[in-house]
Amino acid sequence: MIGRELKRLGNQSVLYGLGGIISRVIAFFLLPVYTVYLGRVGLGKIETIVALTAVLAVVLRLGVTSAFFRFYFDAEDDAARILIVRTAFWFTMVAATVGLAIGFITAAPIARWLGLDDPWLVRAGFVGLWAQMNYQQMSAVFRVEQRPVGYAIASVSNVLITIGSTIVLVVGRHEGAMGAVVGNFLGTLSVYAVLLAYRRYQLGLAFDRSLFREMNRFGLPLVPAALALWAINFIDRVLIQQFKGQSEVGVYSLAVRIASVLVFLMTAFQLAWPAFAYSIKNDDQAKRTYAFVLTYLMFLCCWLSLALGSLAPWLVDVLATGSFKRSAIAVPVLSFATAAYAGYSVLAIGVGRARQTQANWIVTGLAAFVNISLNLVLIPAYGMMGAAIATLAAYVALFVAMWYRSDQVFPVPYQWRRILMLSLVAPALTIGAWQAHSLIVSLVVTAVFPLVLLPLRFYLPAELARLRKLAPGW
Repeated sequence: MIGRELKRLGNQSVLYGLGGIISRVIAFFLLPVYTVYLGRVGLGKIETIVALTAVLAVVLRLGVTSAFFRFYFDAEDDAARILIVRTAFWFTMVAATVGLAIGFITAAPIARWLGLDDPWLVRAGFVGLWAQMNYQQMSAVFRVEQRPVGYAIASVSNVLITIGSTIVLVVGRHEGAMGAVVGNFLGTLSVYAVLLAYRRYQLGLAFDRSLFREMNRFGLPLVPAALALWAINFIDRVLIQQFKGQSEVGVYSLAVRIASVLVFLMTAFQLAWPAFAYSIKNDDQAKRTYAFVLTYLMFLCCWLSLALGSLAPWLVDVLATGSFKRSAIAVPVLSFATAAYAGYSVLAIGVGRARQTQANWIVTGLAAFVNISLNLVLIPAYGMMGAAIATLAAYVALFVAMWYRSDQVFPVPYQWRRILMLSLVAPALTIGAWQAHSLIVSLVVTAVFPLVLLPLRFYLPAELARLRKLAPGW
């Protein structure tokens, strides 16, 4: 039973995450282009724009996107579902447009505050924000309709157009950071226009104000939690810029982008996980499944973190010029931080299942407080490495706090001995690989990670039996 459920989760993750996977892989191999044509300052500017638009998207949505999924599945007939789609669509359109107008008016002071020099770079970022908000709401309809193939086609098309546009503008026309920002939203706008035509029958002029108020009551309490998560994810770049300048942001950004290879696994998983987790009706079966999901996800994340962390010096050498060399030291810290966040996303589902999300902002707020406090202390002294350490500490705090909260409302027998083993062995091997400073040693250490766990009795008897079937004679 567990095996079938996990296989279903894996299949859904692959389909929903296909666009994100392709995007991350291509973006990873485009890093040499960005580092050569944009340099540290240009890359730092892009990361600052990303941070700005991410927090504004959270504020402008007012939690309605989260409410959309809940209300859609609660609707009793097609007419009610279409009304929910239309209400969410028109709210998102108006909110995004208001944000765009404010952004164009206030672009100059925002540019000065963020150290970006060019107000038109800020305006381009707001156009991207408008496109992303509307596209995500439109593509969310594929997810509630449980049509992962349609979602994947839209995502892949978006990625391919975006990558092509970015290369033309950055490499062909030498437009620098502006070209990267504009290229990033051209694909989103193009696919959004196609989806508008495709779903025109669902987008009539209908907006139910009472329904919107109900959706707002559900979603608005989630906004502080989302803002706290944004603070953990992005405010480090803002503070690095304030204390150390855009050049240091650029060095840090390369480390973030290398570590983000782990994020594509997370993106695929997060798209599939909520619907999969809630589809298990029996609580006892759900608890058993959640326990195995956390263990296996942490196994994959720790293994990939070990790979990225131990190979970081050579990845930086391949992907960037010598001026980015310091980026390597932050990669393992950021990779294991992302692994902790992956665990948090599993633990949080228990709170959602129990419908006790009111205190989520306390959990995320605590982690954000840890992050901001450590950033303020560590960045002036240690630069971008201080930001990486603050991020790791914040995500570990997030993991622990969410486990405590989830255990109060929906206790799950998570396999803590195995999770602790992964959390100790993978970082220890990474440290050993760095001490050896040998490409061969790093590759070998990464390859033998599953074998190192054997004498530590990590695997269950049933897992060993399945492995023997896959590898006869093992």
